[in-house]
Amino acid sequence: MRAVPAIAGSVLSSCGLAFVALVALGMSGSSFAQLDSVEIRGHYDNAVGTSDAASQGTIRAELLKSRPAQRPGEVLEFIPGMIVTQHSGDGKANQYFLRGFNLDHGTDFATFLNGMPVNMPTHAHGQGYSDLNFLIPELVERIGYRKGPYFANIGDFGSAGAAEIQYRSSLDAPFAQVTLGERGYRRGLLAGSHETSGGVTWLGALEWMGNDGPWTVPENLKRLNAVLTASGGTRAEGWQASAMAYDAKWTATDQIPQRLIDAGRYLGKPFGRYDSLDPTDGGGTSRYSLSGQWHKVDDLSAIRVSAYAMRYALGLNSNFTFAMDRPETGDQFAQRDRRTVLGLNAVQSVNHQWLGRSVRSEMGLQIRRDGISVGLFDTAQRRVTSVTRDDAVTQTLLGLYGQSTVELTPWLRTLVGVRADRMDMQVTSKTLSANSGTSGDLQVSPKFSLIAGPFSKTELFLNAGRGLHSNDARGTTATVDPRCAGDLSSCPVNKVPVLVGSRGAELGVRTEVVPGLQSSLALWRLHLDSELLYVGDAGVTEPSLASIRRGIEFNNRWQPRQWLLFDADLAWTHARFDNGDRIPNAVDRVGSVAATLRDLGPWSTSLQFRYLGSGALIEDNSVRSNSSVTTNWRLSRRTNEWFGRGSEITLDVFNVGNRKVNDIQYFYESRLPGETAAVADRHVHPAEPRTVRLTLRIPLSPS
Repeated sequence: MRAVPAIAGSVLSSCGLAFVALVALGMSGSSFAQLDSVEIRGHYDNAVGTSDAASQGTIRAELLKSRPAQRPGEVLEFIPGMIVTQHSGDGKANQYFLRGFNLDHGTDFATFLNGMPVNMPTHAHGQGYSDLNFLIPELVERIGYRKGPYFANIGDFGSAGAAEIQYRSSLDAPFAQVTLGERGYRRGLLAGSHETSGGVTWLGALEWMGNDGPWTVPENLKRLNAVLTASGGTRAEGWQASAMAYDAKWTATDQIPQRLIDAGRYLGKPFGRYDSLDPTDGGGTSRYSLSGQWHKVDDLSAIRVSAYAMRYALGLNSNFTFAMDRPETGDQFAQRDRRTVLGLNAVQSVNHQWLGRSVRSEMGLQIRRDGISVGLFDTAQRRVTSVTRDDAVTQTLLGLYGQSTVELTPWLRTLVGVRADRMDMQVTSKTLSANSGTSGDLQVSPKFSLIAGPFSKTELFLNAGRGLHSNDARGTTATVDPRCAGDLSSCPVNKVPVLVGSRGAELGVRTEVVPGLQSSLALWRLHLDSELLYVGDAGVTEPSLASIRRGIEFNNRWQPRQWLLFDADLAWTHARFDNGDRIPNAVDRVGSVAATLRDLGPWSTSLQFRYLGSGALIEDNSVRSNSSVTTNWRLSRRTNEWFGRGSEITLDVFNVGNRKVNDIQYFYESRLPGETAAVADRHVHPAEPRTVRLTLRIPLSPS
């Protein structure tokens, strides 16, 4: 805790960003002014007067229910401009694309569930690994999202954006749900809630899912998931406690070389899009957590405290280069991660007056400590043949922030804040003592927003701020390549910085001047001090430069009738390194257009078109990924007369056009058995073909 005075001093030294000074001038009983707003009911809380940036908003459960999601993590695709894909087995974290980032598995996008962070620092597979496969979409009450480093309550991994997912604390009625689909897909869900005579509400859910997928080597995914929540109190003062358990095992078909798909044959046998080159890839993961939240709110102030404890594990076997490094046994490797995570968040906010102006000030403290056992191993058919590195890591992140919203005039308000983050790391290498050590860093991040309006149901936004992401602790202490086979002095590596800063700005507008239509336009820019990251697949650091991304986002929600909703989200991005080179896998354009018809008698339906644009696969732009368009359709019918009130049958069709598109594309060298040298080639993971699923939901209590 020696870092607390350092952080506090840094915050106070930035007193020009002065929530501290505002509080010191005294509080009064005046509450913060609220703007009138218009809401597209049941789907969004994105109306004029409800946010501090054009790219900020909230998604409600009703919208999540209206469209299908092929995997749990795809609930994040409801965030405008976000695309979620997969490049391996469905037990592994998704790939995320947003604002010109291939976020890998979450490096620059922070995700939270019920106040608990999902991102894992110093992870065996990738920094900031964000596995949302434990999510139960039917329990989600809302998703609050924001983009850019403009908000003081978001720290590590939040440069591109953040999502805060909140589960329900109660359900309208208990239910059972069964889903059956093609290629071995089956899922069962039991969920319900009950309020006791003592005023405590219990919510429980149990999910089981299995899937083989279209792969020649069946995925054999088995997932078990459970949630138990207790809550009590009132809106003014209440609490919630949750226990979650998740376990999954799977076989993976990783990306394959395009040259094999084009040839159609391999080693004298047919080879297709869904074939595998290493049928023993795959793994298992688990996540167990306990968390609690408490709040107390009145007209003048609010305090919210949450704490969590997690036990997490991953064992992952992958082979991306096949036989390039070890022709005799193959290039499969294993990444193993075991960790305990403890955390505490506390926020105090107050409404007060400053020089006759209404002010809302907020201070927050965030503490997270990870105790990690993490390793990288060479394997053959999941059997360890050698150890690349094996480490024990302890890292602590301490964040302190403050921000104040000041109503300068009835039509102009400002949000000013500052955040300080202190990261301390200790690495003990069990294989190479030269890579052991300690590291630490402190970053102070100012934030600023100016909001003008509404004028004719229109608001203008100016946002700016500094953000960060942490690097893998192993890269911050390493001095020697862990694969060094000779004199250690001949294999030096450079240490990576503990914290990498980012600077972003955004100019936006949101309007409801057309009745029934919400539109927002955001022009944004983000500079990253370095794209450099520790590469978990290799155990070393991959050199990289600073980068600049800029772009435009245009989002629209049009509800011409109560039963009809149109969504159109379009985003363009320009992503370059500082020297002008392209950033590999930075997609130039993404888009989503959807139409939803609901409550047409017992029927509801939606149709969504999803576009993932092309992007450079190497720095000189000589090889580019292919764009893809897919269409998903949902048709639902309430069946109250058949199975009781609250029952429903839903038909989901994914990739309606059965298009042969790819979820992910990379360009790198690999070598197949029988090839005399490595070949630079496009490597792809195909999207699944047309897939049909049918869901029956029935109530478990009398109508």
